[in-house]
Amino acid sequence: MKGIILAGGQGTRLHPITISYSKQLLPVYDKPLIYYPLSTLINLKIKEILIIVNPDQLNNFKKLLGNGSQFGLKFSYATQKKANGIAEALIIGKNFIKNNSVALILGDNIFYGQDLYKNVSVINNNNGSIIFLYKLNNPSQYGVANIKKNKVTSIVEKPKKPKSNYVVTGLYIYDKNVSNLVKKLKPSKRGELEITDLNNLYIKNNNLNYIKLKDSSVWFDAGTPDSLLSASQYIQAIQNRNNILISSPEEVSLKNKIITKVKLNKILKSKSQNDYYKFLKDSEN
Repeated sequence: MKGIILAGGQGTRLHPITISYSKQLLPVYDKPLIYYPLSTLINLKIKEILIIVNPDQLNNFKKLLGNGSQFGLKFSYATQKKANGIAEALIIGKNFIKNNSVALILGDNIFYGQDLYKNVSVINNNNGSIIFLYKLNNPSQYGVANIKKNKVTSIVEKPKKPKSNYVVTGLYIYDKNVSNLVKKLKPSKRGELEITDLNNLYIKNNNLNYIKLKDSSVWFDAGTPDSLLSASQYIQAIQNRNNILISSPEEVSLKNKIITKVKLNKILKSKSQNDYYKFLKDSEN
């Protein structure tokens, strides 16, 4: 399976902070926001990742992430000139996906908890799609999954009167047929290729599966000032209370045996001695 991180868009909900700087490069406590979805893909055993960014931010992402070798990964880059919808990422990434299944994750989504990764065995998906659902008290600002008899019967985008409390999070897994299906989409009233329309195509073909994230898992859509701050405060509290790092790509790659302790220590020699890198160094010695 391959991975795509969609880190484009204008970040208008965070203006003026993001007028000149991508929101996925903003800090969530002690690391850039994009480290969190990147760590999710690593935990899903994905090693080849396409990162889609705004053209004027490409050099910033490359400076931060390089070619991925520091994490034992292989990164490719592509640009999205205009925010034409989440589903467009699968068109931009067509040559990258080729004949593989793919996990698409939004660059401002943060997942934390073991539920996601306990299901990794069913995520090696060769037929259909998988979405990840999260229960919210006020789901009306998201795509809401209507469920009957343990099946998702439809997904409604931002319904005024939701029939369910389960929203579709920004992590989607698709089989090798996704490149053909996404061609069938037509722009919505707002002129975008909607990921909800793609998911509904999978529902129509009886090929959509879902995983409900339990209460022990945490999900943030960190695209507003409030959610960005809440995510930072949560990460700070959990890390300091438990003396851990959350969503450190270096540590996640080490735990998944993608890089060795020798390689990690070699990488850390060139890094500054701040708390983040010092924690990595101390925890592995």
